Parts: sequence; C-alpha cells; structure tokens
Amino acid sequence: MNNRRHFIRLVPWLGSAVLAAPGLAQAQAMVDEKDATAAALGYAADGSKVDKAKQPKYVAGSVCSGCQLYQGKAGAASGACPLFAGKQVAAKGWCNAYVKKA
Repeated sequence: MNNRRHFIRLVPWLGSAVLAAPGLAQAQAMVDEKDATAAALGYAADGSKVDKAKQPKYVAGSVCSGCQLYQGKAGAASGACPLFAGKQVAAKGWCNAYVKKA
C-alpha cells in the first residue's frame, strides 16, 4: 500500500521533469556581432580580430573567458554573459565591458 501511495505522489514530479527536459537540453544561441547590444559594446566573436582603432580599450590577450562577467566553464568554447541575456558568447570573444578576472 505504501508503494502505491509513493508512486502516486511521484507521478506528477516525473511528468513535470519529462516536460521540462527538452527545454533544458536546448543550447542557447550565440551572440551575433550585428545584434544591437553586441554592436554597442563592440563585441567581436574573435578577440584577435578586434579593430584597435575603433576599440582603444582592447588589450591583446583579453578575451571573454578571462572576464569577470563570463559564466562559462573553464575550457569551454562558449559561455553565458549577463550582458547578453539568454545568449552565449565565444570564450575567445571580446567586448568593451571586459574586466579582467581577479
């Protein structure tokens, strides 16, 4: 009897987990350099290709993976950034909001 009650209590949780799983599995889109926010911040997916004349704050070697705002895992090709909600930035990217990790 306890097994049946336990099962009945567990079914709604299992159902919601199954319904939520596809949303969790979908990868976030990458930030497009032409996106309004990205353009305003001077975002470049490849930091080595930043136009230093247009972006005087750029320092060679400063990339998103070395920024305090970058939320990706170490060694990952991309990660989240709070400046680009719901989108991924390239680990080797750069923007004007770059702040070196402490």
